[in-house]
Amino acid sequence: MQNNFRVLITDYAWPSIEPERQVLAEIGTALIIAETGDEEELLTYAPKVDGILTCWKPVSARVIADAKKCKIIGRYGIGLDNIDVESATEHGIIVTNVPAYCVDEVSDHAIALLLACARNIPLYNIAVKNGTWDQNIGHQMYRLRGKTVGVIGFGRITKALIPKVLALGLKVNVYSPRTSAEIIKQYKADKVTFDELLKTSDFVSIHAPLTAETQHMFSHDAFRAMKSTAFLINAARGGIVHSSALTEALKNGEIAGAGLDVLETEPPDLGESLLQLDNVIITPHAAFISDESIHELEITAATCVLQVLTGELPDTIVNPSVLERPNLRAKSLMKK
Repeated sequence: MQNNFRVLITDYAWPSIEPERQVLAEIGTALIIAETGDEEELLTYAPKVDGILTCWKPVSARVIADAKKCKIIGRYGIGLDNIDVESATEHGIIVTNVPAYCVDEVSDHAIALLLACARNIPLYNIAVKNGTWDQNIGHQMYRLRGKTVGVIGFGRITKALIPKVLALGLKVNVYSPRTSAEIIKQYKADKVTFDELLKTSDFVSIHAPLTAETQHMFSHDAFRAMKSTAFLINAARGGIVHSSALTEALKNGEIAGAGLDVLETEPPDLGESLLQLDNVIITPHAAFISDESIHELEITAATCVLQVLTGELPDTIVNPSVLERPNLRAKSLMKK
């Protein structure tokens, strides 16, 4: 099947887009690769395209309003905070994501950050390489078994994380207001309030989306409520943690340390004081990466675009109400 479809890729974090190209070549789709992914550049391409694939670059209401032919916006990933989903729905555009990918990778990465924090691994490594052989640097260390991990959110990643944490002999508490205690109990964890989680956790691991509800969920009050020996692990979204409040908490000893894969501003300013602290570990939003997860991500995201452009319902729709709208852009393509 040959068409004249065009799909805009705003940005990507892997060496090649050959998997997407191969999937969409089935219908002769031309790919347009943005150079910067900035809004002004996207506005120049938006009127010409039938679909958009985006990783981290914002797909704003302005871009969506100008994308008058666009039928689908696909997210390379799980979170949707960089897409104006409400605007897309109003314009009759289907929005998709890839909710099941990188579950093992992110849960593994959270465990790695937890262990690295608990055992002073990065600090020891740097000290030894700089000529210091001293076990007494860094924070005081405690046995992991019997300690408590408090988890924010109860999605796929949390469900993958819990058995890995339990295998280390840790107890798990979960804060997830919309999930019943009975369901959480099935995973051998306990449901708690946010305040209880802060007060009882030796490690807090964040696995929630960035929403108006979770924006700056961890700020001054939250850090003051945590144990001074506790560690914060964030492999979700940087905006859930107030960066300057975290820096202050780490400097003042309100918490013992942090392991972060995400920051409020990415990449960070090299002068940011958070980067200078010995009690924080930072990785460059890399928790999702493995050869297997990236390939799966590319294929799945591109397949959702292919499905919409060939008249099928995509495997994932994050705004299902769009299907009932009279201005659904893909309606003319949908097979009877």
